[in-house]
Amino acid sequence: MDNTAVHNNLEHELAEAERKAWDSLSRYKFQMFGYWAAIWVHLNRIGGFNRANPWRELVKTAKRGASPEGVDLYVQD
Repeated sequence: MDNTAVHNNLEHELAEAERKAWDSLSRYKFQMFGYWAAIWVHLNRIGGFNRANPWRELVKTAKRGASPEGVDLYVQD
């Protein structure tokens, strides 16, 4: 397999991991969401794609909800 084919395969797997993560989250399968999100992070790193995390806003929302009285204690931009 040449480098282009490997890159294309990683890109396909990255998209598939993101799709599966969102699907898992939408069905309240939180453990599977974590699994596929971790796969996405790993593929993004080893593929050198440097894409922004698609769950960044979701994490920021969760941090606001988890903080006392809704204060943004943990959110940093």
